[in-house]
Amino acid sequence: MPPVRSALTAILGPTNTGKTHLAVERMCAHSSGMIGFPLRLLAREIYDRVVAMKGVQNVALITGEERIEPPQARWYCCTVESMPIQKEFAFVAIDEAQLGADPERGHIFTDRILHARGREETMILGSESLRPIIRSLLPDAEIISRPRFSTLSYAGAKKLSRLPKRSAIVAFSIEQVYAVAETLRRMRGGAAVVMGALSPRTRNAQVAMFQSGEVDYLVATDAIGMGLNLDVAHVAFVSLSKFDGSRRRRLTVAEMAQIAGRAGRHQRDGSFGTLAGEGSEFTPEEVLAIEGHSFPRLDWLYWREANPRFNDIATLIADLEKKPHRPGLLPAPKVIDLLVLKRLAEMPDVKALIRHQVDVARLWEVACLPDFRQMGEEHHSRFVASLWQYLGQNDRVIPQGVYASELARLDNIQGDVDTLSARIAAVRTWTYIAHRSDWLTNPPAMAERARALEEKLSDALHDALRQRFVDKRTSMLLRKSAKDVGLLPVDIQADNRVLVDGEDIGTLQGFAFRVDPAAKASDRKLLLAAAERHLAAYLRQKAKDVSMAEDSEFSLAADGEGKPAIFWQGEILGALTKGRTLLQPAFTPVKAVAGLEGDALREITTRAEGWIAAQLAKAMGGIVGLLELAQQADVDGNVRALAVRLADEGGIAGRHYLADAIAALPKEARGAARKGGIVFGALDIYHHAALKPAAAKWRAALFAARDNRAMPELPPESAVHLKAWNFANASEARNAGYRRIGDEYVRIDLAERVIKKAHEARGQGNLFGMDMAFATSLGISEAGLKALMRDAGFRPAEKAIEPQVVPETVADNVVEAIEVVAEDVARTPEPEKLEAAVPAEPEASAPEAAAPPAAEPQAITLTHWRWVGLPKPRPPEQRQPRAKPQHQASRATGQPQVKQQAKPERAPVAAKQTAQPSSLALQLAALKGLKL
Repeated sequence: MPPVRSALTAILGPTNTGKTHLAVERMCAHSSGMIGFPLRLLAREIYDRVVAMKGVQNVALITGEERIEPPQARWYCCTVESMPIQKEFAFVAIDEAQLGADPERGHIFTDRILHARGREETMILGSESLRPIIRSLLPDAEIISRPRFSTLSYAGAKKLSRLPKRSAIVAFSIEQVYAVAETLRRMRGGAAVVMGALSPRTRNAQVAMFQSGEVDYLVATDAIGMGLNLDVAHVAFVSLSKFDGSRRRRLTVAEMAQIAGRAGRHQRDGSFGTLAGEGSEFTPEEVLAIEGHSFPRLDWLYWREANPRFNDIATLIADLEKKPHRPGLLPAPKVIDLLVLKRLAEMPDVKALIRHQVDVARLWEVACLPDFRQMGEEHHSRFVASLWQYLGQNDRVIPQGVYASELARLDNIQGDVDTLSARIAAVRTWTYIAHRSDWLTNPPAMAERARALEEKLSDALHDALRQRFVDKRTSMLLRKSAKDVGLLPVDIQADNRVLVDGEDIGTLQGFAFRVDPAAKASDRKLLLAAAERHLAAYLRQKAKDVSMAEDSEFSLAADGEGKPAIFWQGEILGALTKGRTLLQPAFTPVKAVAGLEGDALREITTRAEGWIAAQLAKAMGGIVGLLELAQQADVDGNVRALAVRLADEGGIAGRHYLADAIAALPKEARGAARKGGIVFGALDIYHHAALKPAAAKWRAALFAARDNRAMPELPPESAVHLKAWNFANASEARNAGYRRIGDEYVRIDLAERVIKKAHEARGQGNLFGMDMAFATSLGISEAGLKALMRDAGFRPAEKAIEPQVVPETVADNVVEAIEVVAEDVARTPEPEKLEAAVPAEPEASAPEAAAPPAAEPQAITLTHWRWVGLPKPRPPEQRQPRAKPQHQASRATGQPQVKQQAKPERAPVAAKQTAQPSSLALQLAALKGLKL
């Protein structure tokens, strides 16, 4: 049988003609085959498709940075540079053959067009512009034209905000790509990003986001023009010019068509245009050529000697610069590998290691290392020279420790998009090295480590791109129509995060929705609208829960500004504000509650007001009792007036404040006042129930609501004495149930008990000794005790003096006068009765508690005091203004100031203090309100 003649076919046509799909089908129909692709990403895509048909053990993938080659592999997917042309295959194809005119890679495509052949069939896939050069170089080839499946039409210039969904925006610089992607994030929820600098894994992940509909826009460089299968409806050019490595130039019509042809899928029509306002417009001739797929014909391809001689470096360089001898071929420009070789040839350290043709060949292999990092000729040459120091001598391999340390240096997923992209590019360099079987001692293990690191960095880069350029939440809300958005599921998490269709849009704090702080200002209105739509039914049910809640679920506490507020299950409902009276505060719902519709707002307001009334009746029973006392017609009018004034003060008032009411109160009427719960202390008048902790808390809240101020912080409920505390003023301390003594505070009822004991110890005398064990048991310091005794009309004395006998009539007058000041203290309820009105105290605060029996009686230490009496308050009209100092009076009259000499009275006064006044004199002085 004669041998089967190999068929050579050129399949030419515009994009979206199914050329690649046809080639894959033809390859799989043969016993073996190989296709060379222009991109590693496209090779990987076709590899996955063929694996699905033939099985992973029968398919190989070979690129510069990835090599999967099972022993029995029969079908190969490769990049054009990595095609193992030394192997024999039944079928061979070269995709995007028009890249033979590319200044950097064209000579490789040209070599494959001229020499890569299948045993049974060879296909050359490319643009219609290849027809004349194929006729010239391969006259035996059968040329078949493939028409485009769909129509490609010009849509003009559109604003970015007007671009239709499923659009790809093409830019020609990283800065432009980032700027467009950032704008789309704000306006449309985000975009996928595809650039040639990305790793295939990252590009696949970004493309998958676009293909799945997670985002509706794709921002890319011209890398998408090389056969990537994308579901794109419109292609918009940011610019129509690019920098090609040497100069900035306008795209050729073929390049425009290659990119614009990505629009449309199979039989679905597509469109192309530009971004309005960017200054780039297609000419009518360019539009006509793209729509009609009519491009200038290629009359030449770049060529370079594929099998140079390795006699020496000079011969190698001369062969690589040799001009072609066939028409239709032009010498390839000096690309990076040849430029690197020339620089290496000038380095003494490099030339010193070249001793044989094998060394020259190996040096050329090293010089062909791709510049993945885009460092430029100078820096890349130095890097290659450093590798040559290992590959050109000794074991002629890169030490494993060096390789591992370089990977370890790059193993860092922190950083922004540019930093991660640079690390991936560096890893790609070491991945390429690992796939050179004679450059490492253990290439498979190193290749696996490099692959794992590249995947790790690629995943981090994808996350960084997603975080920077995609707002999934906004994208989801924008993709849903107004009709559908109300049907999305709403989920309130345990931490009150609000998820709409699985997307976190903010937090529900009580009845208020708070937009995620990370959301941009332009997104806030959209998110608030979405929350209002989704949460309405949930909040109505929540209002019903409030109306049915138990009293224990409500609480009184300070809001964010410190003002009194009502909370339900820790969520604020509203604030206490000034009402008609102190005991009738108003309830003002917070903005979120006030914004509820009709019934929901009414249910919450009614329940909150009912709870407030119940709590006031329970906690402020003392004030309620005072108001009831004021309404009793059979009670003396002075008692009723006192009850009203005391109720207005929250049940506690200083005695001096009520002095006029007490003075007008007949002695016989005080029994009715005490029966009503009023306690007459030496310094304070109070209702016995007003000192309970609950009453103190509500009293603080009621006064804060009345005065529109923040609630003061209250001491612990069990505290009877405070050393490290600071009330804003005496009123706050009194409302909390405490009296200030020096720099300390003591509970009002216990202060009165100390004063009562002092009067009991005094009896009818003015000078007396007193056991202060009770006061010290409360924790009152010596200075605090002196301050309390001073407020109560006592002064320290050096020693107790036996009381002198005075005439009976004088003694009776003195006793009567003292009783006017202290009669109510003497009648203060006994400690055991008083305890029922105050919370339990610590052991140290209970002086009446029975002490364990002691073997010996404890020594009693007496302190000595002198009673001087309390000054009688005078009506305001009797209070004379304080005289101005002499120097102020002189300044006011304009008279010359006369220097006053020091008054000599102080020395005699000191002398008088040495003689103790008689007991009778002290009593008479007390009657007149004088101090000795």
